[in-house]
Amino acid sequence: MHPGLIARYRDGMAGPRLPGGAVHALPRDLRAELITSTVALDAWKDITQLARNEFICWVEDAKQAATRERRIRRTREELEDGMRRPCCWPGCTHRERTGR
Repeated sequence: MHPGLIARYRDGMAGPRLPGGAVHALPRDLRAELITSTVALDAWKDITQLARNEFICWVEDAKQAATRERRIRRTREELEDGMRRPCCWPGCTHRERTGR
């Protein structure tokens, strides 16, 4: 078996591949939450790369573990509610202002 496949199974990452953001890769804990909901998962696949980037950056910007966990849960809930960007987030400061 290919070493990358072994690592994915060992890390519990087997399952659908999910896209990340324009700048940020999809963190494992956020991915794990998204795959618990088909509605959130479908919404995640439907939003733009920049929108996914905003959710990921919002989650990764949390300073405390409890805040990160709450933001991960809210990401799923907001996607389930049809939101396409995180509520009350000024935007990712890591990407260029040209949209890349």
